[in-house]
Amino acid sequence: MTQVELHGTCEPRFGAVRDAFAANWTDHDEVGASLCVIVGGETVVDLWGGHADAERSQAWERDTIANVYSSTKGVAAAAAAMLVDRGRLDVERPVVDYWPEFAQSGKSEIKVRHLLTHEAGLAGVDEDLPDGAALDWKLMVGALERQAPLWTPGEGMGYHAITYGWLVGEVIRRVDGRTCGEFVRDEIAGPLGVDFYIGLPESEDGRTAELIAAPGAPPIGVSAVDNLAAKALGLAAPRLAGTVNSREWRAAEFPAANGHGNGRSLAAMYSALAQGGGGLLSGEAVETCGPTEYAAREDMVLGFLVRRSLGFILSTAGGRYEWGPNPRTFGHSGAGGSLGFADPDAGIGFGYVMNQMSAGLGADPRWKPMIDAVYSSL
Repeated sequence: MTQVELHGTCEPRFGAVRDAFAANWTDHDEVGASLCVIVGGETVVDLWGGHADAERSQAWERDTIANVYSSTKGVAAAAAAMLVDRGRLDVERPVVDYWPEFAQSGKSEIKVRHLLTHEAGLAGVDEDLPDGAALDWKLMVGALERQAPLWTPGEGMGYHAITYGWLVGEVIRRVDGRTCGEFVRDEIAGPLGVDFYIGLPESEDGRTAELIAAPGAPPIGVSAVDNLAAKALGLAAPRLAGTVNSREWRAAEFPAANGHGNGRSLAAMYSALAQGGGGLLSGEAVETCGPTEYAAREDMVLGFLVRRSLGFILSTAGGRYEWGPNPRTFGHSGAGGSLGFADPDAGIGFGYVMNQMSAGLGADPRWKPMIDAVYSSL
């Protein structure tokens, strides 16, 4: 049980949020973290504290960033939504209209929408990949071009934990010419003035927190049983040089899993979306891509009910992803505990990033007290 000195700002009426965030250190063995809440376009909570490394020798600072794992998917979804908004991408068109080589192995009818909703049947790759394959974009795109769907596209939903990044990222690249990381840098992080990277420059390593595996968990990046969940959740891990704290992982572009940012960057993006687009998207595009449900069923990889919009997860009352009281709330969480979401009905942008991972999939025990405190403070 560790007390923590928090830094940053918190409006007095949101004091309960500060208390809930501080309790993560005493109740959940938090090491380092940042939390930001923006309501109606005004930052009401911007806090950080703890340490950026397992040895607790480096303080978590205002500009500390960390790998947010699958919270990256929400940022990639926003990038795709921006192309939809500009009339350059139609989610109801077949993927092959933008990416002809994708048609191999019976995939010519798969729609762009199926990639975003995890219904494409491409959660894993069957062929034997060499070590380091996940660091080679061209190699992984080629493997997915050759891969046959693992189920009938559109008739099942299974979390494309790693492949989502290559699939959605390659569509973005084919449509725009820039990689997903370049698009996010130029069109989201730059305009919002926030720290968020998909493909982290070496110059930022000094302020990047070390991810710490959950107690009792295998080393970060290790996975191994032969089933659909392992194919999806462990695809990249055995084929990477090093771990998620390595320079190789940080430098590569994984729009599914290796975005680096902090609570402030996630909250800023989701605040923009909650405020009718905030200069990133039109209000119509936000409605189409964010709070509108496109798929809702038990996820074959995760094993529980998930409601999905176009690349985002929708809050589900009583479910693993319950982020406040409003069912139109949308966002994405990451393995170990990071979370960003937009509540367009309450005008909330929420971002939480940490380096001490928790075990399991779905709900993190640190979320609910913080989220409940936000809504009780409105």
